[in-house]
Amino acid sequence: MNSTRHYGMDWLRIGAFALLILYHIGMYFVPWGWHVKIDPTIDWVAIPMLATNGWRLALLFLVSGYASAALFAKLGGSGAFARSRSARLLIPLLFGVIVIIPPQPWIELVGQHGYAQGFLHFWAQDYFAFQFLDGIALPTWQHLWFVVYLWVYTMLAALVLALVPGAMRGRLSDGTARLLNGWGLLVWPTAAWIAIYIAFPDHDETHALFDDGPSHLHYLTAFFVGWLLRVRPVLFASVARWWKVALAIGMIAFIPVALIEGTWPGDTVAPDWVFLPYHVARHINGWLIIVALLGIADAFWNQDHPKRAMLAEAVFPFYIVHQTIIVVVGWYLLQAGVAALPSFLILVAATVAGCWLFYLGGRKVGWLRPLIGLQRRA
Repeated sequence: MNSTRHYGMDWLRIGAFALLILYHIGMYFVPWGWHVKIDPTIDWVAIPMLATNGWRLALLFLVSGYASAALFAKLGGSGAFARSRSARLLIPLLFGVIVIIPPQPWIELVGQHGYAQGFLHFWAQDYFAFQFLDGIALPTWQHLWFVVYLWVYTMLAALVLALVPGAMRGRLSDGTARLLNGWGLLVWPTAAWIAIYIAFPDHDETHALFDDGPSHLHYLTAFFVGWLLRVRPVLFASVARWWKVALAIGMIAFIPVALIEGTWPGDTVAPDWVFLPYHVARHINGWLIIVALLGIADAFWNQDHPKRAMLAEAVFPFYIVHQTIIVVVGWYLLQAGVAALPSFLILVAATVAGCWLFYLGGRKVGWLRPLIGLQRRA
C-alpha cells in the first residue's frame, strides 16, 4: 500500500465541508422545508443549491472512506480501528445531541408549530422525553446524521476486515480496481446509483438510519470507492485520464435538472414523467462531478501548506456546531425582518466566526477536545 499522504484529498475534504456550511446557510433562503426560513423564500436559490445536491454528501463519504482506509493501515488491526473510530465519532455525537443540537428543534417548534414554552423548559422537560412532538423526533441528531452513518459504515468495514482473510481482500480489491479502471470509473458507480433509484423510486432520504436502506446503498458506493482509492492508488491514473471528460458530461447532465426545477419551482407539483429523467440526470451529474473534483484535487491540490493541518483538524468541530449557529442567527434575523442580502452576509460572518471560536476555544481545553471531535493531546 502506498503510504504517501495525498494532500489533494485533504483539501478536497476541507472544501467539501466548507461547501456544506455554505449550503446550510442557503437553506435559510430556499423554498424547501427547514428549521427556520426567511419570509418570503427565494425560488431561484434552488438552482445553485441543486448544482451541488447530486454530489456534495456522497463526496464527504468518499473522502471519509479514503481517510478511514489510511487510518486502518496506520493502526494495523480491525479492533484498534473500530475503537479509534468509535471514540472520535460517538463522543462528539453524544455531546452534540445533548448540548449543540437542542436549539434547532426548539426554534422549529416555536416558529412553525406554535410551541409556547421557552428553551430551558423545552430542553429540561420535552427534549429528552423520547417522543414525537409535532412530527419532530426528540431527542434528535439533526445534521449529525452524517456522523451516525459514517460510524455505521466504518464498523461495517471493521467487521469485513476482521472476517475476510487478507489474501481474499486483496483479490477483491484487485478485481474491483480492474472493473473501475479507465472509463469504468465513470460508468459503473453511475450505473449503480441509477439502479438503486430505479429499484426504490419512491424512497425519500430520512437520515433516520433504520428506514434509509437505499440511501445507505448510495453512500456506501462512494465510501467504498474512496477506500479503494487509498488501497489501490493506481486508480488515480484513471482519474487523471478521465476527469475532464467527467467534468464536461457532469455539467451537461445538470442542464435537465436545472430546467425541470425552473419549470416546476418550489412546491409546484411536477408531472410523473419528469421524475425518471430528473433523477437519472442528477445521478450522472453527481458521480461525474465527484470524479472531476478528484481529478482537480489530484492535479492541482496535491501539495502541502502551513495551514493545511489546522484546517483539516478544524473541519469536524466546524461541522458539529455550524448548523446550530445558522439556525439561531437565522431565527433572530427573521424576527427582526432583515432583508435577504444583509441576512446572507450576517449569516456567513456569524457562522464563520462562531465556528472558529468553537474550534479555537475547544482545542485548548484537554477535556473538551474529544467532545468537539479532536484527538486527545499526547
